[in-house]
Amino acid sequence: MTQHLSSTQDIPEFSTIPRHVTIIMDGNGRWAGKRMMPRVAGHSEGLSAVRKIVQECHRSGVQYLTIFAFSSENWRRPPEEVGFLMKLFLKSLKGEIARLVENDICLRVIGDLSRFDPAIQEMVRFSEEKTAGCKAITLTVAANYGGRWDILQAMRRCLEVNPNLKPEQVTEELLAPHLSMAYAPEPDLFIRTGGEQRVSNFLLWQLAYTELYFTDVLWPEFDELELRKAFHWFSQRERRFGRTSAQLASQALSDAV
Repeated sequence: MTQHLSSTQDIPEFSTIPRHVTIIMDGNGRWAGKRMMPRVAGHSEGLSAVRKIVQECHRSGVQYLTIFAFSSENWRRPPEEVGFLMKLFLKSLKGEIARLVENDICLRVIGDLSRFDPAIQEMVRFSEEKTAGCKAITLTVAANYGGRWDILQAMRRCLEVNPNLKPEQVTEELLAPHLSMAYAPEPDLFIRTGGEQRVSNFLLWQLAYTELYFTDVLWPEFDELELRKAFHWFSQRERRFGRTSAQLASQALSDAV
């Protein structure tokens, strides 16, 4: 597995186009409510938005796209909505696999899958295996995922591998390989649609130096133009990683010489 730089340990490479984009797709239910439609209709429409954004990220040169499909807290929603989301998840996995392979998109699913129906677990395994050789972009779907769960499970795995580890010996280098997204660089850009301004227990470890972009646009209406707006905003950000603006200017001058 490729070892990616930690933003708290070193300064990772970055450019005006984010290498890794993460999205909380919020607003499906409200989109449906505005149209006097059941909430589940919004989730179906949201799947169409996912297809558009995956394609646009692919076209733009994004290498990793991670979407928050179902959080560990979403089980608190009405049972009928949860049931529909499970069916939609399974249906989308079955329906999208050929499209993913055709477009050279590698699929990864992170989260505690043990709570899902065996049919979903099996389809996840099949989809990951089928797209394992795809290289254009890695699409990660976070399902029954929580940032705190991720850190806890990483710590447990770290202790399993290093059973004699003492507290003072615990380091980021030992823990990081056991995080769910150890295969990907830390996100450059976080996007949340729907107007809320919080990270909602999503990738808590990985978002340490990610640029956070919030928009009032509801997820089903978040299209290629809205994504390009987010990319433009990102390109204007000064990514200092703890340094000063003067240091950045000095480095830019040195690089230009």
